[in-house]
Amino acid sequence: MTTPTIVLVHGAFGDSSMWCDVVARLQKEGYSAIAAANPLRDLESDAQYVATVTRAEDGPVVLVGHSYAGAVITRAAREVSNVSALVYIAAFQPDEGEDTLENATRFPGAKMGSDTFSVIESDGQVELRILPEHYQDLLAGDLPQATTDIMAVTQRPVRQQAVTAQLSGEPAWRSLPSWALIATQDNAIPAQAQEFMAARAGSSVVRVEASHAVSISQPDAVANLIIAAAKATI
Repeated sequence: MTTPTIVLVHGAFGDSSMWCDVVARLQKEGYSAIAAANPLRDLESDAQYVATVTRAEDGPVVLVGHSYAGAVITRAAREVSNVSALVYIAAFQPDEGEDTLENATRFPGAKMGSDTFSVIESDGQVELRILPEHYQDLLAGDLPQATTDIMAVTQRPVRQQAVTAQLSGEPAWRSLPSWALIATQDNAIPAQAQEFMAARAGSSVVRVEASHAVSISQPDAVANLIIAAAKATI
């Protein structure tokens, strides 16, 4: 019986440090974990990078994505043969031809919009950051202001083309078992949108009263769901 490696992929406006407390709990339970540095440049190239990280593992992998990384793992898992499960943490679960912004606004409640972003151009591409004054309300309303002030400063920008790119081909959740954690107080991806995507994918669902930054505010709940997925697919 081979214990799967957990590959964790962060979304936009964050970095791999969002998984620190989750990784600690996974390691305590005997799981190896890798927190991949999502490039946040383009859905296709981001997915290919995550596929490369996943392919480098000899045994089975549980692929975990937060937010935009839900779209990334949905695409990446099609490129490798060792993914045993997909876990979506307050994440997008797009179908073919859908983009993340489309799913974020499918139902009312999303507070993210053009007035919440700062925009810069780099190498001819538009990059988006959350304005610091909106960061806590949008992403981390259940975390202390002192914490979110730092998160706002250290956030990694995402290229606009990454969040507007449509998923190409069949989503991996059609052929792989999936789990979804729905953050009921999420102001970035409304809970109703998360519920819709998880139901469509046939995901096993848990609901947590938390903000979009649930891996930081509720690491035990996140780790428990990942472990449940890992145990179910051994």
